[in-house]
Amino acid sequence: MTGAGEEATTEIPLYQVDAFTDRIFWGNPAAVCPLERWLPDGVMQAIALENNLPETAFIVPAGDAYDLRWFTPATEVELCGHATLGAAHVVLTRLRPGWDEVTFRSASGPLVVSRAGEGLSLSFPVLDHRPVDPPEALLLGLGPVRPTAVYRSMDYLVVVEDEERLRSIVPDQARLGTLDLRGVVVTAPGSATDFSSRFFGPKLSIPEDPITGSAHCALVPYWARRLGRTRLRARQYSPRLGETLAIDLDCELRGDRVVLRGSAKEYMSGTIRLSAADLVQTTKTLELEG
Repeated sequence: MTGAGEEATTEIPLYQVDAFTDRIFWGNPAAVCPLERWLPDGVMQAIALENNLPETAFIVPAGDAYDLRWFTPATEVELCGHATLGAAHVVLTRLRPGWDEVTFRSASGPLVVSRAGEGLSLSFPVLDHRPVDPPEALLLGLGPVRPTAVYRSMDYLVVVEDEERLRSIVPDQARLGTLDLRGVVVTAPGSATDFSSRFFGPKLSIPEDPITGSAHCALVPYWARRLGRTRLRARQYSPRLGETLAIDLDCELRGDRVVLRGSAKEYMSGTIRLSAADLVQTTKTLELEG
């Protein structure tokens, strides 16, 4: 609310959710901003940059579903797993607590998230992958660790011999940032799970992601074919809280869909307040930069 003579403001709810975990300070953090209608793209990008989290999800009601878009601090993306889980958590606990399921309409098609025991189950599209010769920047960016195979999907999917080599990688972020795809997911047979992975996304302003749901849309079909099973247990490694974080993920290949299961925990909630001048100035600045 604004008083008489005060400049009109737009108030946007903001929730920060740790996804793929049942406790705060763990998992992968995402911001979720429910909107009545879309803001200008540049304003949503500016909000994501200000949040400085791996992803900010924006949702708009669309009948009995929600439209969903995701922004990293650097750009809009076509698919994001952990921020979808965060958005579903906000919808099913805050906005529509009576619902058992929510459908998000996205650039990657419909994404369905439903209650599953104490957690949530996400249905995502399979991402195809095809073998390619590794670009020089990819090999240099991974240092002395040599891949046994490289595939092209939404990201480069790099297979290495074992988990020890996977965990030893010290990426050259500058070199990986020159690649033409969104990011690099490196994977290996797991020591305690069916497979393990790490994700590097310098082009997205995400040097290393704690848990990347969208990457598993290519990882799960690869490992399902390699291992001859459709139910898999995955583990993703990353640095978080100053130590190595290992997040396990229950995955399933169902035809042309990948099902991921996980929990989420709300860390905080608040309100973004933008004046009309903020909106206009931000839009003009980004248009000039563009």
